[in-house]
Amino acid sequence: EVQLVESGGGLVQAGGSLTLSCAASGIDFADSAIGWFRQVPGKEREGVSCLSNYQSTIYYADSVKGRFTISRDNAKNTAYLQMNSLKPEDTAVYYCAADTQCWAEIDLYDYWGQGTQVTVSS
Repeated sequence: EVQLVESGGGLVQAGGSLTLSCAASGIDFADSAIGWFRQVPGKEREGVSCLSNYQSTIYYADSVKGRFTISRDNAKNTAYLQMNSLKPEDTAVYYCAADTQCWAEIDLYDYWGQGTQVTVSS
């Protein structure tokens, strides 16, 4: 059974930092691309960042470039999203997803975590 479990969300003031983790099991983690996404109520889920297997491809949404950093530790089957200089508009439920590559189409990701809430206060 494939499981992706996000953690590290919480409440932080604007300008602060959080690091999200995505712990994976049941997949060949080293051979998987890991994406981070976020969603606010009433809006579509949007891509935030993606890191391909073997780190050959890294993607960041324009809204987070220079503030967020994606990384992975294959020995721990865990991916991370370091979020700095957080803004109130970063408030959302953050999800990680896994698949064979970083897809532009969100629906193409096969495996998803349950999400973790990030709230940035002004």
